[in-house]
Amino acid sequence: MNNLRETKDNEGRRVRLHQWWQWGQLALAALAVLVYSTSLISFPLLPSGRLVLEEGDVSPQDIHAPRRVSYESEVLTTEAQVTAVQAVPLVYTSPDSELARRQLERARQVLDYLASVRADSFASPAQRRAWTLAVPEFAGISPAIVDQLYDLSDESWGRVQLEIQTAIERAMRAEISEGGLEEARAGVASLVGLDLSTEEAAVTAALARQFIVPNSFYDEAATQAAREQARENVAPVIRTFEANEIIVREGQRLGPLQIEALQFLDLQQPHTRQVDVIGYGILVAIGMLALGAFLSRFQPEVLWQGRQLLLLVLLWSLFLLLARLMIPDRTTLQYLFPSAALGILAASTLGHQVGLALSVSMGGAVGLIGGGSLEMAVYAAAGGVVATLALRRVERLSVLFRAAGLAALAHLTVLLGFYLLLKRSETLSLDVALSVLVAIVNGGVSASLALGGLFLIGPLFDIITTFRLIELSRPDQPLIQRMLREAPGTYHHSLMVANLAEQAAEQIGADALLTRVGAYYHDIGKIAQSYFFIENQLEGVNPHETLNPYASAEIIIGHVKNGLELARRHHLPSRIRAFIPEHHGTNRASFLYERAVQLAGDPALVDESLFHHRGPKPQSRETALVMLADGCEASVRASRPDTPEALAEVIDRIFRYVMKSGQLDECPLTMRELSLVRDSFISTLKGTYHPRIQYPQRVGEKEEEKTDVSGEKRDDG
Repeated sequence: MNNLRETKDNEGRRVRLHQWWQWGQLALAALAVLVYSTSLISFPLLPSGRLVLEEGDVSPQDIHAPRRVSYESEVLTTEAQVTAVQAVPLVYTSPDSELARRQLERARQVLDYLASVRADSFASPAQRRAWTLAVPEFAGISPAIVDQLYDLSDESWGRVQLEIQTAIERAMRAEISEGGLEEARAGVASLVGLDLSTEEAAVTAALARQFIVPNSFYDEAATQAAREQARENVAPVIRTFEANEIIVREGQRLGPLQIEALQFLDLQQPHTRQVDVIGYGILVAIGMLALGAFLSRFQPEVLWQGRQLLLLVLLWSLFLLLARLMIPDRTTLQYLFPSAALGILAASTLGHQVGLALSVSMGGAVGLIGGGSLEMAVYAAAGGVVATLALRRVERLSVLFRAAGLAALAHLTVLLGFYLLLKRSETLSLDVALSVLVAIVNGGVSASLALGGLFLIGPLFDIITTFRLIELSRPDQPLIQRMLREAPGTYHHSLMVANLAEQAAEQIGADALLTRVGAYYHDIGKIAQSYFFIENQLEGVNPHETLNPYASAEIIIGHVKNGLELARRHHLPSRIRAFIPEHHGTNRASFLYERAVQLAGDPALVDESLFHHRGPKPQSRETALVMLADGCEASVRASRPDTPEALAEVIDRIFRYVMKSGQLDECPLTMRELSLVRDSFISTLKGTYHPRIQYPQRVGEKEEEKTDVSGEKRDDG
């Protein structure tokens, strides 16, 4: 009991230690990616020859234009627009004729009032003056003018009344703004008729100007429209520099115009501030958390398996480095960034979910590297996402290049969308045409880069890729050729098992190509001692008859160990090597065990563990399919059932034995999938081991003459 408890405690400690090791790996990888990505995005990678200058700095040297260039200067264009707007006069409304009529009517009323005051013979001069100044319009009139008004004769007064109305009408026909009121009133004297006397003209002008009011007012909407029109009428200001022309002189303080020129010629590099580094670090951390959350939900094994995590970090690091080299130049080179290759490589080696997540994350990083460019972020993300979605199983080169071609089409769509959105007023320039050409070439570059990467990643990281599986399935592979020469029966058996298991894998959605290739190599250990296995023995020759059961069991079980040794020597991937021990699991060599029991006379005298395979049991659906196919093919070949019912019974017997012995306890096969596998096996084996026609022998025909025209012996059953 104590030993059992101690064993459980030790196992628990090993599990906890393994979990802490996995968490440590993940934390170390996350920290490394955070520091690496933040540093790479924040700081320039290589010396660029650009000066770290900002507006207000003093230039430490003369800065020359590296080439002849002409560009539209936003600074000068803005200054010209401001000048044009300032030159636009204020816009006023047209003179209000209705207001002129009201003023003229008011003048007649006041004149009638003055006439009545003049007619009052009992009023003293002081009273007349007071009554006149009580009129609102005359509040500021000179008392001397009032006295002159009442000193005029009736005849003169009549002329003055008429002239006042005429002067008001003439003055109010003109445009009088609020700011020009005094000028308009001052000009009334010039509107008085010359046939009046000096006294009459003075009174007329003094009284008439009191009725002059503004009749034109400021129109803000019209003024703004005029200013906007003036701004639009300003043509873009083109600034030109010849090659080697001085842009900024030594000791000159840089203003907006100089900074603009340096930025256009890509000669200026902004200061890297601490706050910028912190900001980039926060954004990178948020991106990593989102990526980790996505993968832990949809593909958690990538985070917990060391090699896959290492490949994930390596792919991110290499493509981020490539982006840092290509994007900041702000030339057409940035459109050559092979984001589609990242999506293809990640999807082919780590899974489609990883491809999608990395593509979107890389799009965000490219946008940051490009100075917050939304265009480049969408461009990079779209290429990777489309390539990942278009990629199915890379069984042919055409599939890979098709995915890259669709990614190039996505790049063109993004370029067209941003061109129409942001550059609608421009004509198609050489730079735009070159960018389109580079985006098309990007597809071929991405496909080529992904193809080379797939051939490198498989052996380096022991990761199965479709190309590597196709390569391993070729008949000219050394191990397959050796099996064909040294163990032809095992070779034929492996082909039959591969066909049987592959058909079943397609039925349940397992990896059919991996299943087929694994079946090719599951019995390669039999090459070492092929004559000890029945499929390679000649009729009537069985070396096990001369051996004791223990020696025979050691040879039979030992083919797994020999197979693993051959697989390691020929650098087979671990997922292919898994088929070698898992296709037997922990099954018992029952025939040899029963023979040992029979010879010993008592089961207690036989060590049963010597007759069991060492395992492990199948860990995947693919290895479980090969175990079932291996048992069914061998049993059907040995018993050769002659009816479909008998065939089904043989297969059911193998399935019951495998399930009863617990060989499928550690793989994710479901009962529904097992039912589909059984039906697939029956269908395939019916076509393989069908009854054959017994050809009648012609009279006088010798055995050596029973051949057809091809020279092959006829099948007699």
